[in-house]
Amino acid sequence: MSNPSRALRQTLRDWQSAGLTHLPHAEPTAALVAETPARGDTRDDEAAAVPLPDKSLPDNQPSGIVDVPQSEPNRIESTVPRAKRVQQLEALAAVVSRCVRCQELAETRTQTVFGVGNPEARVMFIGEAPGADEDAQGEPFVGKAGQLLNKIITACGWKREDLYICNILRCRPPGNRNPSPVEAANCREYLDAQIRTVDPEYIVCWGSVAAGNLLDETTPIGRLRQKWFRYGRAKVLCTYHPSYLLRNPSAKKPVWDDMKFLLSEMGLEPPVP
Repeated sequence: MSNPSRALRQTLRDWQSAGLTHLPHAEPTAALVAETPARGDTRDDEAAAVPLPDKSLPDNQPSGIVDVPQSEPNRIESTVPRAKRVQQLEALAAVVSRCVRCQELAETRTQTVFGVGNPEARVMFIGEAPGADEDAQGEPFVGKAGQLLNKIITACGWKREDLYICNILRCRPPGNRNPSPVEAANCREYLDAQIRTVDPEYIVCWGSVAAGNLLDETTPIGRLRQKWFRYGRAKVLCTYHPSYLLRNPSAKKPVWDDMKFLLSEMGLEPPVP
């Protein structure tokens, strides 16, 4: 017969390896209290926030890499086996599915939208938040904007499953509004855990919400394009969100230029049509 305490300790270790520092419940169960060392005050609204150092981007900033340091005590190395990464992401997704840090989002969501794709992906795509289609299906970028994103992925010579795709938020904001700063902070721990686990070489921030939250940026997205930033070990590229392209088709060319900029940096060529 298996030992419940041993199994619980293993589960907690898996969550910790995935980057989770505390459980998203105000009152943990007695069993968890017994198994978990005292950590002081870990209120959700404080522990979820992962502050980034202040950084400014001068108007004349040349193309290059702008460092955005990331806290790295729990960041795994690329040698971690695929099966272990899958286990860590599944454990974290289970925690996220029960998250109630944002009361309004928890009460109005159909389900959480964690993330999908290759746990060993070289490239991670980060959007802003789930929409109605994503909330219904539980997968990021599956609506009209997602269909356009799929075309961009194909044009780059990739398949969707080659990448890892997630959002700043894991719950749909009512009315598809932008995430509030508090909501983004509450979800930041989960995002950072996904980044640490997948450990991508490149991150693409789709839209100003993703770029602003990941990089602590207030610069308009148009001025962040065609420049490299760094988050942890990943090089970060910012471009327009696919939903913006649906409203402004003329922006498709700049986005394709950004994708070619990414492919060139990766030593790849887009396939010949």
